Amino acid sequence: MIGSLHTYIEGTSVVHRTDARIKIVLLLVLSISVFLVQTWAALGLIALGVAVFLEQARLPFGRVVALSVPLLVVLAFVVLFNSFSLTIESASSASINGLAAVSAGFMTGWQPVVLWGSFGFVPEGFMRGLFYAVRILLILIASFVVTFTTTSNELCDAFVSFLKPLRVFRAPVDDIAMVLSIALRFIPLTAAEFIRIKQAQTARGAGYEEGSLMRRIMSWQTVLIPLVVGMFRRAEALSDAMDARCYGAHERTSLNRQRLNAVQVICFLGLLAALIILDVFC
Repeated sequence: MIGSLHTYIEGTSVVHRTDARIKIVLLLVLSISVFLVQTWAALGLIALGVAVFLEQARLPFGRVVALSVPLLVVLAFVVLFNSFSLTIESASSASINGLAAVSAGFMTGWQPVVLWGSFGFVPEGFMRGLFYAVRILLILIASFVVTFTTTSNELCDAFVSFLKPLRVFRAPVDDIAMVLSIALRFIPLTAAEFIRIKQAQTARGAGYEEGSLMRRIMSWQTVLIPLVVGMFRRAEALSDAMDARCYGAHERTSLNRQRLNAVQVICFLGLLAALIILDVFC
């Protein structure tokens, strides 16, 4: 279980070898494009592109689905709430007046189905709710492709590259990058420490699902207090290590120089142009 907390999955695919800056920019542009397109055809093309990258990255499909389950539950409620209406008349008039911004696909023009009294199923609402759900799901899967194929060091180096122009205004770019790098490393470490402490307390007989609500809340102090103390100790050890290495005395250097090759740049510009065309014409 602790091993599953680490997001990066080792690989040698084309997506893994792509520069982190390109992947981040494409993810940003794709996220914007998904919310600009309003037709199912354009959304289908974007979904096809995300599926191609997912397949090229050779990521474990089961893990992607498992991590998507919480969002899928929320999106299921989104589709459900848009599929039914307590007042069929108002739902029908809203569709006729064109209040919805996205396409209802092949269900455009379908009349609501009365189920009981004024309560009924709205086909156009179902399709529009599904449209918005697919939008969010595509962004989630695209973000998985980026995080699973990019190490934390590569992400930090990419953000430093994006922040370099701020050095003109004497912004502490290197310090910001260091804070980001430490945060990315400490998230899985803290989660793993939390699991270890909870398992140890459970082995000692601690019960977290027994008794009244207040008793359950108070029982978590046996986990949270050691966790917080351990975090402060780890932070102190880290600060001592940074002082011993004279952090901040000189300008930081890097062993990993980011360089873009011509193939990556051409592919990036082609994908960027394709997304812009979809946004303009669809």
